[in-house]
Amino acid sequence: MWTYEHKPKAPEDPDRLPSRGLISGALIALLCTWLLWSLITKGYLGPYWLWPLKLLNSEDWFNRNGDKDMLKWIANGYEALWFLIIAAIFSRVGHWSEVWRRYVAPLFRRAWDEPAPEAVVAGRPEGDPLEWPHLRAAGAHSAADRLAADARAGAMNDVDHARIERAWQSVRAGRNSLASFTDTVLRHGAASYGHPSGARDLPVRTARHDLLAHQVRLGTVSDDPRNPYQHRGVGLALEPDVLATSLLAVGPPGSGKTGRMVRPVVESLCLQALAGQVAVVAVGAAGAGLGADEAFDVVVKIGRPDSGYDFDLYGGTTDPDEAAGILAEALIGDMAASLPGGDSRRAATALAQLLGPYRAAHGRFPSVPDLRELLDGSKTAVNALREALDEAGERAQARELEARVRQSGAPGDVGTLLADRIALLDRPAFADFFDTTGDRRPFSLRALEHPLRVRIDLPERGHAEASRMLARLVLAQFTECAVGRADRSLFACLVLDDASHTITPEALRGIQRLRSAHAGAVLTLRTLDDVPEALRSALLGAVGCRMACAGVTTWDGARFAEVWGTEWVETRDVTDRQIIAEEPLTKVLHFIRKVVTGKAVTTQSVTVRTVERERWSASELAHAVPAGHAVLSVTSVRGEGGPPVLVDLRG
Repeated sequence: MWTYEHKPKAPEDPDRLPSRGLISGALIALLCTWLLWSLITKGYLGPYWLWPLKLLNSEDWFNRNGDKDMLKWIANGYEALWFLIIAAIFSRVGHWSEVWRRYVAPLFRRAWDEPAPEAVVAGRPEGDPLEWPHLRAAGAHSAADRLAADARAGAMNDVDHARIERAWQSVRAGRNSLASFTDTVLRHGAASYGHPSGARDLPVRTARHDLLAHQVRLGTVSDDPRNPYQHRGVGLALEPDVLATSLLAVGPPGSGKTGRMVRPVVESLCLQALAGQVAVVAVGAAGAGLGADEAFDVVVKIGRPDSGYDFDLYGGTTDPDEAAGILAEALIGDMAASLPGGDSRRAATALAQLLGPYRAAHGRFPSVPDLRELLDGSKTAVNALREALDEAGERAQARELEARVRQSGAPGDVGTLLADRIALLDRPAFADFFDTTGDRRPFSLRALEHPLRVRIDLPERGHAEASRMLARLVLAQFTECAVGRADRSLFACLVLDDASHTITPEALRGIQRLRSAHAGAVLTLRTLDDVPEALRSALLGAVGCRMACAGVTTWDGARFAEVWGTEWVETRDVTDRQIIAEEPLTKVLHFIRKVVTGKAVTTQSVTVRTVERERWSASELAHAVPAGHAVLSVTSVRGEGGPPVLVDLRG
């Protein structure tokens, strides 16, 4: 939940009156009180209400010679007593005490509890967060004074605060000295420990962020009976603690996946990267709206000449077997189930038999055109590589190459399929990309140990299959590099907008390993039909956060309903039974009531049962989720899970 200014709700009261009925009832009771009091004081109801006064008091007060002042006091007191009696009766009927507790008393309590501005300014430094009391407690008074002065002068924002807090945590953990920390803060103030890019904020923010709690607000939990009472009306937020279990969002185009979920999450991760806490890689089609170029440190626009960075096809690794496994997953991962053996191991072996010898001969991996020629079995390319290996004296790698040559052209050889798939990247549009000679600046996911903000734009028009291959390549490289990091203090997150045809058995295993590596993935799908049928339930089980947007199909909703399970609920069955009158007077009263109300006189029988019911059924997910809403469940890395709740993404 959104923790900023959150106040726990009072326990649920089953007999609680709705606000509209409570206020209208209180106003009607007030009008009835005024009407009855007016009728009594104007004499329309007779002098009967004065009889008790005359019986209990002396007759001398009511004659001409009586004490007029005493009579006046007694009469006013008597009238006030009657008014209080009438008001007390109608206050019970109109629930005035509940109106006071619910609406009036909180206003006085808020005004009483809110401190005056002078009191806040005059507060002790130990109680003011802007005075950095934990630094003072550790003896860094000069650093705390400098930071407090920058905060009061408006030179510090929430990113600066979060970044300096992270630096202070390193001091407490013993990775940095207190003297070094104090010296840096005194020299640079709020700009201390800056991001390598020099940026201290994003150009534009489109969502609400709480960097102290590492949260971004997505929306408000709807006041819906299907939502648990404690969650209704509460702000809902995401943070690295739940994103580390990975998130899957499913919904048709226009349901709000990108604009109301992906964009705020990417924005929050970029802010935390500026604070030195996160490394984020956002992948989507060109123009997907993941953020402006200025909001990222590295922008890779594959297939566009204005791209400032190239992309490393081999993920920055120097191990031929690792590079072959990642590349095989990207090239044929979506069709591995139809290959002999049911996986991509044979393809990885074939690639390794070429990548290893080529690297041994040339000191680098082959470019896309060179790899395509080798996979096609070009005699010129193979003979050139064989001669280079002989000159380098790499006999072991030469045997690998010969093994690949013998298998080339044999029935069932996977080399031909790999050549056809790599040909999708050997296009003029990609001629300036995937360079291995070092002439361009390639970006490698091995840089996840640094707080980087990366956006990768995939080619879309005319290169749909190539885009899917590159998406699988990024996902495979991310899972491999995130798990293989030596320093896992940074939270690494991959945001893949539109993960259609990228989910493979190997990708699922990689996603499951991210949780223990302080990393996570955010995936979106238009429909679960874009995932192989055998992997749909496994995908929902592999992620800890699941989101079904408005407009999902019934069969997609059935998968979510299955993974969200059931709960015990209390149901009430009401049965109406007509009352048959036997007495003449009762028959007359029932006839009059039927004429007035138009319904026969009945009595109700209520049966209360506890039954097991789906939290959200497939039909409800497909037809009862309003536009701009989504049903979301989250799970933290500690295993703390929440029920699926209906969220208004516009609130």
